[in-house]
Amino acid sequence: MHIAILTLTFALPGCSSLKEKRQRMGGLHARFGNTPSVAVCESGARDRHDASEWTFVIVGLSKREVESQCSQIEEKIERTVDARVMNVEREFI
Repeated sequence: MHIAILTLTFALPGCSSLKEKRQRMGGLHARFGNTPSVAVCESGARDRHDASEWTFVIVGLSKREVESQCSQIEEKIERTVDARVMNVEREFI
């Protein structure tokens, strides 16, 4: 069993409220949390309207499978989220 922790830090330029932040970041939990091998949560900057941090825990039978899932998550976020990715950290356990 292989486990990765993927943490993404976002900047939300021009975001003026927590409500707008939820709309711009909306659906991350629903999009990725339904996958049986992925757990996701907003892990930082919860009270800031101009930033956000999300952590994904990915589990798989091989490191290659887990790395592939991490890459897919990153690519999908780049295409669908109305925010700038400032930092990406991957940690394998």
